[in-house]
Amino acid sequence: MAEIDHIGIAVKSLGAAKSIYEKLGLSISPEETVEQEQVRVVMIPVGESRLELLEATSETSTIAKFIAKRGEGLHHVCLRVPDLPAAVERLKKQGVRLVSDEIKTGAGGHKYVFVHPSSAGGVLLELVEE
Repeated sequence: MAEIDHIGIAVKSLGAAKSIYEKLGLSISPEETVEQEQVRVVMIPVGESRLELLEATSETSTIAKFIAKRGEGLHHVCLRVPDLPAAVERLKKQGVRLVSDEIKTGAGGHKYVFVHPSSAGGVLLELVEE
């Protein structure tokens, strides 16, 4: 059964964006850089899920391009699945469009893949393994 792992939010500045969550008394993880995605991230636990703030480290990163086109805000929704390789194969067999067929390693060592918004009701959907 899938559960919401986190909600990704594209921001121009982690420092500025963290402020509201700190004022709410929420704990914030140390910053982590994901080189392959050209981002710095922090995670903010909220209930059984988390918010992920994403700041671009390069003007060519997906997050920088997203902010240039749409501004700061909701970037993706991430679901945690019990068997990521099996989920990816099942989706591919059913014709679901993935951003990349390759399962990658991201922040915290999590394995992930993105489902293209054209196959997910206009939402960028990330899948991570439990």
